[in-house]
Amino acid sequence: MPNLDEISTFWWTTRVYYEDTDASGVVYHANYLRYLERARTEWVRHLGWSQERLRSELDLCFAVSEMTMKFLGPARLDDEVAISVQVAECKRASIRFHQAIHVGSSDGRGLIQAQVRVACLTESTFKPRALPAEFFGSNA
Repeated sequence: MPNLDEISTFWWTTRVYYEDTDASGVVYHANYLRYLERARTEWVRHLGWSQERLRSELDLCFAVSEMTMKFLGPARLDDEVAISVQVAECKRASIRFHQAIHVGSSDGRGLIQAQVRVACLTESTFKPRALPAEFFGSNA
């Protein structure tokens, strides 16, 4: 397991597009889940893996098993948003993340606070499995 003190917070930014918003130009609440998911995917890429490579080389995938979110304010059409990914806990077959969404940058107005637990699964069977040591590699 990685030393959590050595894993820094990862940030990914994107822009709010028209398709993300409701009729009032505010991000529709369910679309924040997409931002959180995409940031975790980019975090995996930052560690040196792609989702396809995890599947093909390690027979590994992740599935969200638990999530709580606190909505603090709205994002609007054309806002740039920064989404964080921080490993809070790494167990044998799951990872719990602290995630946040801010307007503009990491020190911008907070929009979302989330706790997300993902289960580590064997992709071919969707059964729980231990997280392989090589997942964190040299970037952890």
